[in-house]
Amino acid sequence: MSDLLGISILIILGALFAMSEIAIAAARKIKLRVIADEGNQNAQAVLDLQEKPGSFFAMIQIALNAIAILGGIIGEQTLSPYMSQIVSFVYTGELAEQISFLLSFLVITSLFILFADLLPKRIAMIMPETVAIKVVKLMNWLTFSLTPFVLFFNGISNVVLRLFKMPTEREEVVTTEDIVAVMEAGAQDGSLQQQEYHLIGNLFELEGRTLPTVMTTRDSIVYFNMNDDSETISNKILENPHHQFLVCDGQLDNLLGTIESKTILHQLLNGGKAELSLQALNKDLLYLPETLTLSDALNAFKSASTQFAVVVNEYALVVGVITLKDLMNCFMGDLVPYNDDQQIVKRDENSWLVDGATPIVDIKKLLEIDEFPDESYYETIAGFIIYKMKRMPKCADYVFHAEFKFEAVDIDGIRVDQLLITRLETNELSTTLDNQLIS
Repeated sequence: MSDLLGISILIILGALFAMSEIAIAAARKIKLRVIADEGNQNAQAVLDLQEKPGSFFAMIQIALNAIAILGGIIGEQTLSPYMSQIVSFVYTGELAEQISFLLSFLVITSLFILFADLLPKRIAMIMPETVAIKVVKLMNWLTFSLTPFVLFFNGISNVVLRLFKMPTEREEVVTTEDIVAVMEAGAQDGSLQQQEYHLIGNLFELEGRTLPTVMTTRDSIVYFNMNDDSETISNKILENPHHQFLVCDGQLDNLLGTIESKTILHQLLNGGKAELSLQALNKDLLYLPETLTLSDALNAFKSASTQFAVVVNEYALVVGVITLKDLMNCFMGDLVPYNDDQQIVKRDENSWLVDGATPIVDIKKLLEIDEFPDESYYETIAGFIIYKMKRMPKCADYVFHAEFKFEAVDIDGIRVDQLLITRLETNELSTTLDNQLIS
């Protein structure tokens, strides 16, 4: 009975060490920091142990190997007599002793695998932070009590790691990919709402997107000329009810300032004519380079205390305008409905009518495409089809990518105004590509 009790104690100790090893290694730092900030000292102890885990793992390996050796010695001596009696009921030949030993080995090994290794590690993997917080003080005490052995084996392991030019301590840096993975896991199990997931995802995109992906392009800018008469000014405001308008002298690149539509409205309500004057203009314009990221643009708007900016290229030519609302639209995505014209209109389950100025990042998200070829050469879906064709496309021209067909359906001069994107079936795509090769 004492031997059976000894085996049970060894299994319990093996389970404790195996569970502690997995729990402390798998405990997430982000969650531990939250618990530590709430005043839990054990959580901070786990964080400290993760920073320098060498001594802890040395102690664990010493303990587990000692338990395994003792378990084999005691287990074989304890179970062999019982196994011999059981085997004698069915076999009494020359191999009876060897068969009893083999059965004893299989039984003791199975007990240790199941109860001292597999089940404890699964429990630790399911709730690593909870287990780590409960066992950390005991593990620290055991590590201290075995200091001579720990120093010896840990020192040898450090020397071997340095010989192979490997780090001796874990360096944990939380990357964007790690945060995204946590977000996806949270969205899948329901702890993070879908709208929260999309909102955080849009936030990460601000650093990877530049102003041309969200700005109003040059050819779509509505502006006033200083020589415009009252009727022209009034008609532009009626057709394009914007808050602010650029005012130039002859051409768009000769900007004089901006004027608010309410200033013109005030003139009309007072019985006068709509007219432009240098005194009525706001000459303090915010200029942003087109290479600026959306995140940097937000900071620029914050510093300038304005909601309107002119986007220029490296030659100081106006390429577009952007407002704070444009940036917020990009950040909020589909979470807040807007009444502006949609760039993407879904026709059915497998086709979409898309504005040529739609950013390629939005198309990737819509079609769930990982990447487009040579994305650094263009920013819009119109730019993609031009790049693929190596010329200005004509109406009904098309290209293929992934499992989609991108067809120009509306050409305004040389501008690709609209495209039709169609998802093709596998056999249809193969047939189309074969026909292209034959032609």
